[in-house]
Amino acid sequence: MGFYAPSQLVQDARRQGVEVRPVDVRHSAYDCTLEPCCTKGSAIERPIIRLGLRRVKGLSKAGSEALLFARREAPFDDIPTMAATARLNKRDIEALAAADALKGLVGHRHRAWWQAAGIEKPLPMFKVSRFDEPEALLRKPSEGEDIVADYAQTGLTLRRHPLALLRDRMSARGICQASALLELNPNTAVRVAGLVTCRQRPGTASGVVFVTLEDETGYVNVIAWPNIAEAQRYALLSARLLLVSGTLQRAGEVFHVIARRFKDLSAWIGGLDAYARDFS
Repeated sequence: MGFYAPSQLVQDARRQGVEVRPVDVRHSAYDCTLEPCCTKGSAIERPIIRLGLRRVKGLSKAGSEALLFARREAPFDDIPTMAATARLNKRDIEALAAADALKGLVGHRHRAWWQAAGIEKPLPMFKVSRFDEPEALLRKPSEGEDIVADYAQTGLTLRRHPLALLRDRMSARGICQASALLELNPNTAVRVAGLVTCRQRPGTASGVVFVTLEDETGYVNVIAWPNIAEAQRYALLSARLLLVSGTLQRAGEVFHVIARRFKDLSAWIGGLDAYARDFS
């Protein structure tokens, strides 16, 4: 998926006490599955969601099936063995490395990429080609690099929300978290920012645009009256990370922001692959 609905599923699962585990070539089925787990010191089982191989961008269905068949014969100890026994092509191996699905075999993405790049086609006389090479001293990816790669390759991340990394920067500019809006009085002037997950302009709304923003604490619904939407059309329609200055409207725990001004902050999230459901 090219928008952030998957992260909502992860957040909802965690709020329900359900653990979500990443794609892993040692454990993942093709689809997402439930893995029972007993809580320590208790006989009570709580479900664990294991993400499936189908979430890996670029991994072919044939490659997934071959990998699962080979794993049933014997567990994978390293990338060369996995590649040879499953007869995976270079593209499938690189897709798994990029999605961090090989972390359990090598430790982190950069090592997985390095080893994937060195995989050769099996030779007629040898099932697995091995070379005595010193291990490359590759640094571990930064948290930000991992988050960007997670979204690009699987459409979600089980690490921190991207905006959690920007919170100090946003707080210094007076930008509120979504959860903090519940503590403010109605008609308060606010500044909020979030990843744009949805833009809507219903035919019955006379040109009003509705936008949903997501930050690390929740969601903010934004209303842009036609004159505001038209005057600031570029930022409203193109931003992946959108700053909204406006007025808080609130009734109990239901709230939205009436927009006065928009600013595109997409440069703050660099190459993060964030796309919204626009006018769907």
